[in-house]
Amino acid sequence: MTKAHDGPEAIIHVDGASRGNPGAAGAGVVIRTVWGDVVQELSVPITHATNNVAEYRGLLEGLRAASALGLTRIEVRTDSELLFRQLKGIYRVKNPRLRELYAEAVGLIQRFEKCSLRQVRREENAHADRLASAAAAQAARTGKRPPPQGRLDV
Repeated sequence: MTKAHDGPEAIIHVDGASRGNPGAAGAGVVIRTVWGDVVQELSVPITHATNNVAEYRGLLEGLRAASALGLTRIEVRTDSELLFRQLKGIYRVKNPRLRELYAEAVGLIQRFEKCSLRQVRREENAHADRLASAAAAQAARTGKRPPPQGRLDV
């Protein structure tokens, strides 16, 4: 039987969005108490990335924010099948850029006393999705592009 204090202190919804793939992108994060109260929202523009990179960036932003808030037991919710299955070890991480982000995420996850990951339907992640889409729109408005010789995020 699980004790009440063994459960998460907060639920972290993460999402990523890309306008074009790759293109202007954004990450969205919503940190809620277990009772549903919003503790923090993040909408992070990303100059140029794929949707998969944006999903990982959402996760990383959420993990960093949770750590900064002093949270030790969290549940991360994502609607990204790829992100979820890679972190669960169901899918291999083949792409070199995603491998870097995956390694960073695993390192951050290990700092928590407890971190569970749950895949949810897109509708259950709508708030984080709106924040990610707003960040992608902001990135598109800035019109910045990576240097031509630079490698694009995948």
